[in-house]
Amino acid sequence: MPKLSRKAWIAAGIGGASALALVFAGPALLAQIEGDRGIAPIASNGDFEVGGIEVNVSGDNAEDARMKGWREAQRKGWEKLWEHNHLGSGGAPALDDGTIDSLVSAVVVEKEEIGPHRYIARLGLIFDRARTSQYLGLQGAHAKSAPMLVIPVLYQGGAGSVFETRTPWQKAWADFRTGESVIDYVRPNGGGADSLLLTAGQVSRRSRNWWRLILDEFGAADVVVPIARLERQWPGGPIRGTFTARYGPDNRFLGSFQLTAESEDKLPAMLADAVRRIDGIYAGALANGQLTPDPTINMATKIDPKLIEQALGQLGPAPAAGPAAGPDGIPAAAASTTAAPATTFIVQFATPDGAAVDSGLAGVRAAVGVQGVATTSIAIGGTSVMRVTFAGDLEALAAALRAQGWKVTQGANALSIRK
Repeated sequence: MPKLSRKAWIAAGIGGASALALVFAGPALLAQIEGDRGIAPIASNGDFEVGGIEVNVSGDNAEDARMKGWREAQRKGWEKLWEHNHLGSGGAPALDDGTIDSLVSAVVVEKEEIGPHRYIARLGLIFDRARTSQYLGLQGAHAKSAPMLVIPVLYQGGAGSVFETRTPWQKAWADFRTGESVIDYVRPNGGGADSLLLTAGQVSRRSRNWWRLILDEFGAADVVVPIARLERQWPGGPIRGTFTARYGPDNRFLGSFQLTAESEDKLPAMLADAVRRIDGIYAGALANGQLTPDPTINMATKIDPKLIEQALGQLGPAPAAGPAAGPDGIPAAAASTTAAPATTFIVQFATPDGAAVDSGLAGVRAAVGVQGVATTSIAIGGTSVMRVTFAGDLEALAAALRAQGWKVTQGANALSIRK
């Protein structure tokens, strides 16, 4: 059987009997997580980025026209950067071309047409944060949000998808430079088990246990869900997009807007603009105190002390142990012991037939420290699930089962056992 990652075990251990069956099917699960489906997000170093700058200039030759176009783009980019950071108040300070050139660390060519004496292009500029901040008058660093897991959902053709296939909406978020944003985005690359864990159906789940496991896997404190709905008016015609910003395990609404791309080749630019606008919605929500992590996700699971007392009361008083006599006949001091608290764990076990269900339950019930066993899902010919109440932690339960002859694989708050 192929070795599965922790993400695959989480997907199997929480997703139900059907997902569990896929884990032990081996090739069936691998068929869903293999393939060239992920898009790695770009590294964001915190520099300022300005895109979509249109230039149309002429020159003595092609090289001269291009140089003039880049200088004009730098001047326009500086003005746009100032307006963005100062909310359009006043004009940008006049800087000479040499100073602006020293602030620009990179020029991104989005589209260009070069003629013998003409240069027409759409460019993007990367401004070095350390050198540019003093000219922008920024004091200190912007406060960042808590880490937010991004699940970019795309609806087109009547179906919703996230990482099942490569989509332009996923690519737009992977290409977004998050360094300048006040939101600390956690962007999965979509490869491996991401396509099983993060789906369009996941955003409608309410189980805090499920969300807690997923957020812990990706190192996030909460989740944001940017949704794009694309409607193509006719083949090769305009594409209308409706974009919605949602967040949290309850899929709360923050804002929505519409954009239109004239044709298919204009779609990436529209999606990039949509990502920036959604980022602005999340930034505004953070400023208003709406984007704080949901406390119910990070709340530690507690056992009601009254339930513990009730369970102990049903067991009755423990028999008193008499003092043990030493070699010289003097009673030895009785050692005081404290019972370990009972905890419930999920255990997966292969059930090729009905007899395997009974033998699996009996074998686990016989392990030392097991206080109760109950099936939660039975899949004859696949993988069944039982809920085990054990006096100890997960590692101790695994050791007790190994002592009974089981081969144990440990996952996230769950075990998989087989003979």
